[in-house]
Formats: sequence, structure tokens, C-alpha cells
Amino acid sequence: MDVFILILLHVMLPVFLLVGLGALLHHIFRFDMNTLSKLNVYALLPAVGFVNIYESNIDANVLVKVLGFLLAQNGTLIVISAVMAKLLKLDRSLSATFQNTIVLNNSGNFGIPVSQLVFHQQPLGLSIQIIVTIFQNFLTNTYGLWNFLSAGGKKGKVTAEFWKNPIIYALLFGLLFRALHIPIPPFIWNPVQNVANAFLAVALLTLGAQVAYIDFKRFPPLLFLSVFGRLLLAPAVAAMIIFGLHLDGVIAQALFIASSYPCSRNTALYAWEYGHHPDYAAQAVLMSTLFSSVTVTMIVYLSKILF
Repeated sequence: MDVFILILLHVMLPVFLLVGLGALLHHIFRFDMNTLSKLNVYALLPAVGFVNIYESNIDANVLVKVLGFLLAQNGTLIVISAVMAKLLKLDRSLSATFQNTIVLNNSGNFGIPVSQLVFHQQPLGLSIQIIVTIFQNFLTNTYGLWNFLSAGGKKGKVTAEFWKNPIIYALLFGLLFRALHIPIPPFIWNPVQNVANAFLAVALLTLGAQVAYIDFKRFPPLLFLSVFGRLLLAPAVAAMIIFGLHLDGVIAQALFIASSYPCSRNTALYAWEYGHHPDYAAQAVLMSTLFSSVTVTMIVYLSKILF
């Protein structure tokens, strides 16, 4: 019960306060959603990606184990979500959004605070969560972005559009600067870090604006399948892979918990940017985040028992 209350107060409540504020302000001032989308995708996301990678401190042995798990788990989810979309006969646009809601999770502003709370006496747990967050950044801005672009009917232009997205270069430069230990002068680092720090608030305010006029009395059945896939199916797949790879201890616990986080906020941002069912994506993010207050607490408890 103590873990549940702490997650609710320190993670869930701040998220919903910002989302609610965004919805309220949009009702009053009618934000230009196209401008907000461009601000998030072309300024804030690249800064966050670069800073996260540049500041990370990754142990090689742990990295190999974690990457092996992440490749297996996310590869499995990609296949499962694609098969589900095929069986449901979803059109390409809805299929892209549906698959991204299941595969991509909110490992940054949700996952890191939860890991800080759960592993406050075991720093390895937080280090693993940072690796997961970096991997999710890559996955979101490679698989997730490619998914949306290829659904847009731009055959032959997908590659060109993909390489126009600045987050790709931010991640590559972050890796390069980190690997070569290139120092960044304060007059460059400080503004980049300030922009990165602004991402959480602006992204959640944008999400609030997106859902301001959504009719939450009408939930499409597919929405519940997205929430089920992200909050319950993903941890079940993770547990099987963890046992299959013979992982245990803090590594197993951290990966199991990291698999249970709600739909990625960036899915809603990209859905709006590229016009692929943004209302559905925003609903999936909010509903999965709401229900995760219960499911993530259950996963944290189970991780202590299973591993």
C-alpha cells in the first residue's frame, strides 16, 4: 500500500495535473496545435534524446544482458502487435497507431521516477532503467517513426522523411560525443539542457490540449486492447524472456518493471504530427497511464516474489 500511495502521489498526480492544466488552457485560449507539435518534435525531443544519451553511465556487462532482453522483448511485441492488427483487419493508419501503443512505452518521465522510488537502495536498478529509456528513445524514433511515415501513403518518400527528423541526429551525436568523451562547452550545454528540461511540462501540456475536446464517453473497443497489450501483455512477454535468459536479482526485477509502463507520450505527439488517429493515441496514453497506477504497483510487487 505504501508503494501504491507513493507512486500515486509522486508520479501519477504530477502527470495528470499537467495534462489537466493543458486541457484547461486549451479550452480558454485555443492553442495552435500544429505549432505545439512542431515545438515538441523539432526542438524538445531532440534535446531530451541527446542529453539522456550523453549523460548516461553504462556498465558493459549489464548493457549486454539488458540489450539482449530488450531486443527479444520488443521484437516479440512488434510481431504480436502486427499479427493482431492483421487479424483485426485495421487500415494501415490505425494499424500504425495501434502497434505503437503496444510496443512503445513511457520509460522516461514515468519509468525513471518509478525506478528511483523502487530501487532507491539499489543504484543498479536505476542504471538499467536509463538504458531502457535510451533504447526506447531509439525505438520510438526509428521503428515508431517509420511506422507512422510508412502508413502515410508516401511510398518512396519514407526514407527521405525519416532522415528529416532531427531526433535521429540528436541520438547519433549523443552516442558519438559520449563514446569519444567530447566535452561540451557550457554556453552550448546549458541551453540544450534547459530545452530538455522543458520537454516534460510542454509535452504533457500538449497532451492535455490534444484531449481537451475528446468525448471520453465513447471508448472504441480497440482502445482497451491497446491498454491490455501495453500494461499486461508486455510484462507477461517480459517475464517469459527473463526466465528464458536465466536473468535474476535486480536486473530481472528492473527489466520486468520497466516492461509494464504505460503507452508512450511520444506516440500521441507523432500521431498528431503525421495525422494518424491522434484522438485514439491520446486516449490510449491517458487510459494506460491511469490504469498503470494499479498495474505497475502489482508488477513491482510480483517482481519481488518472482525474482
